[in-house]
Amino acid sequence: MAVPIAVLDCDLLLYGRGHRTLDRFKLEDVTDEYLVSTYGFPRQFIYYLVDLLGASLSRPTQRSRAISPETQILAALGFYTSGSFQTRMGDAIGISQASMSRCVANVTEALVERAPQFIHFPEDEAAVQSLKDDFYGLAGMPGVLGVVDCTHVAIKAPNAEDLSYVNRKGLHSLNCLMVCDARGVLLSAETHWPGSLPDCTVLQQAALTSHFESELHKDGWLLGDSSFFLQTWLMTPLHIPETPAEYRYNMAHSATHNVIERTFRTIRSRFRCLDGSKGTLQYSPEKSSHIILACCVLHNISLEHGLDVWSSPATGHLEQAEEDYEQMESMDSEACRVRQELLLTHFS
Repeated sequence: MAVPIAVLDCDLLLYGRGHRTLDRFKLEDVTDEYLVSTYGFPRQFIYYLVDLLGASLSRPTQRSRAISPETQILAALGFYTSGSFQTRMGDAIGISQASMSRCVANVTEALVERAPQFIHFPEDEAAVQSLKDDFYGLAGMPGVLGVVDCTHVAIKAPNAEDLSYVNRKGLHSLNCLMVCDARGVLLSAETHWPGSLPDCTVLQQAALTSHFESELHKDGWLLGDSSFFLQTWLMTPLHIPETPAEYRYNMAHSATHNVIERTFRTIRSRFRCLDGSKGTLQYSPEKSSHIILACCVLHNISLEHGLDVWSSPATGHLEQAEEDYEQMESMDSEACRVRQELLLTHFS
């Protein structure tokens, strides 16, 4: 049900009179159905975000201190889940479009600050083993620590001269490298890469690669598709399987790797600002990257709260750009040996 509230003066909302907090919308005044349909999440989830982010959103140095943390969070959720700054959204919570934009910026930065808290690989042995067991239960692929892939998110053109964000389809985008577990929880998210970079180049330059090559587990690996090069810590499918064992390996690999495709669809469906149906993200690459990362944080938090139903595919305008795969697996003989041992041990 709609809450009839007049839009307040923007300067009053941004600066306030004596920096008093302005509360014009009360969660207890509306139904759960209204909150889910308008802001994408139920009441208790929103209360959790208020507790989590409240201190950051009330800092005296922020210009929008006069707007309560609760209202700022509702404004941001409204944008993330609808992809627009429609006037009716501001009307519902009693703020202008300009104030909504500022609220989104505040909440986005607060969520990005907390990304390491919610997006990370497990560290203790029991959690790592549980991660492997969950993946093994999907299709019998052993030793998997995560599945990795890239997805593009459309952004506005930074400027006429900068072609680094133009992808293979001629659209401006960010190429986002992500890793998830068997439930779709994100373990890593690098959202800042220019859309012109192919997936294999993104991975080569990513912090994820340095992490795995220098310090992560030696008794497991990520699964990546054919857009990546085979590594000792990254198992890719065989380009042309010939034996029954190779076919079984490829089938198990595909069934397990599919988790991240479903995760991408879930994120785009839940956060429509990313799916292209409302147009591109109208921000600089840096701010767009932060919005994507903020949505990733919210995705993980929502899974922690049991909101883990796989969503239907989004109907966005931008799909994953196809790569020309030209694998050169023989360049890393040790990686070939590791995969061959995996084939002999588990799929022969």
